[in-house]
Amino acid sequence: MTLDRAVMTFAGVMVLVSVLLTSFVSPYFLWFTVFIGVNLIQSSFTGFCPAAMVMKRLGLRQGAAF
Repeated sequence: MTLDRAVMTFAGVMVLVSVLLTSFVSPYFLWFTVFIGVNLIQSSFTGFCPAAMVMKRLGLRQGAAF
């Protein structure tokens, strides 16, 4: 798995987790979904992604975007 696919998979899982938490625990978890969305938008403009940096250190091979 490349770094790009791992980051997209991680973001998708986090969005689904935040939606489940919002539905079953507290509506305040909607802010977690907002945080993920803002992070994805800033990453698309700046190329800076903390999750990609962590995954790169864990040994995932680089892809086209990161």
